[in-house]
Amino acid sequence: MYKKALRLTACGLASALLITGSNTTTYAAPVAGVTSAMEVGASNDTLVAGFSLTFSNYMASSELVAKANVATAQNNDTPVVTEGDAAQQDTAEEAQPAEEDPFANVVIAQVDNYVNIRSEASEDSEVLGKLYNNSAATVQQTVDGWYQITSGTVTGYVKSEYVVVGNEELARSVGRRVATVNEDAVTLFVRTEPSTDSKKLGMVAGLDDLTVTDESVDGWVKVSIEEGEGYVSADYVTLSTEFVQAESKEEEAARLAKEEAERKAAEEAAKKAAEKSSKSSSSSSSTSGGTSTYNAPSGSDGAAVANFASQFVGNPYVAGGTSLTNGADCSGFVMSVYAQFGVSLPHSSGAMRGCGYEVGTDQMQPGDIVCYSGHVAIYVGNNTIVHASTPSSGIKFTSPIDYKPVLSVRRIF
Repeated sequence: MYKKALRLTACGLASALLITGSNTTTYAAPVAGVTSAMEVGASNDTLVAGFSLTFSNYMASSELVAKANVATAQNNDTPVVTEGDAAQQDTAEEAQPAEEDPFANVVIAQVDNYVNIRSEASEDSEVLGKLYNNSAATVQQTVDGWYQITSGTVTGYVKSEYVVVGNEELARSVGRRVATVNEDAVTLFVRTEPSTDSKKLGMVAGLDDLTVTDESVDGWVKVSIEEGEGYVSADYVTLSTEFVQAESKEEEAARLAKEEAERKAAEEAAKKAAEKSSKSSSSSSSTSGGTSTYNAPSGSDGAAVANFASQFVGNPYVAGGTSLTNGADCSGFVMSVYAQFGVSLPHSSGAMRGCGYEVGTDQMQPGDIVCYSGHVAIYVGNNTIVHASTPSSGIKFTSPIDYKPVLSVRRIF
């Protein structure tokens, strides 16, 4: 499934799912500037795509708090509430509105692929976009077996039989809680316990997206990284929840055109790199253990990338490093491998999730970039990846690829 992460602030949304900590508030107001309505019909199209909507960690609800004057008896730690104050407190408590179900208006598509979003509550009306399986929307109104929804830039109608509304368990299961490392944090320690006195489990870079596994400890967030699960200070990350949102017809067309252009550009860059490297059959580099000889890149496809990357197995892992011989971290390794084929990639595991184009795990080919929480690797075939793993294990092969949850698979060639 193709996913594009969108970071939207609450004030920029006319219709949004806002999730903060354990509180989720759904606002079901139409998107400003969108006046057309739509419907949904089943489709046999096999395209798997979609856009991710990241809902910012923003507190959108406030609580009416009773105010009571409390007098404390001398030499007594137990608060004493006067009779008048108690009456005021009871009145305030009675005035508090009943807590609303935060997922009451949340729509989750449950289909094989996608459901059409139409301009009217009719299967004969125009298709305006697609709501992909497990993607989210908000309900605007119900019309004769149809829901008018808003998701992403699309507002329209979907047939009610293809979506589930108000299911908190489903909504939480399809969303991904994310901790994004602040940009100004060059490196952030991940610790074994929620304390600065505990051991360092690993390090992550600024803008890395980490999957959150627990938020119960005040001031700390438990996240998943290559070395395992550990804690990062909440002061240095931004929390959000990521869903897949609808894609309009125009957005789909633009995405497909962009993917094709990127594919052709990458192929051309790889061919030029292969022609350049063919003049030399090999190159030599020095590692900490002595002198080793490595084959220069040859070929212009993903298999060539996988073969080239595999010869560096056994070399060291170095945090922040980009050397294939003297040490690299996970993204530095992938970046440096692809650089040999004329492809420029960012030195960030989170940013690599936006490179190339998305393919499913059942469609992987050698050379594809496999993205995890705070980690990236290169697929080499046979359910195996090559990656700069940890300081203790260095660059190595790992199988199976889903030894930890796969967030995305990106294809460059």
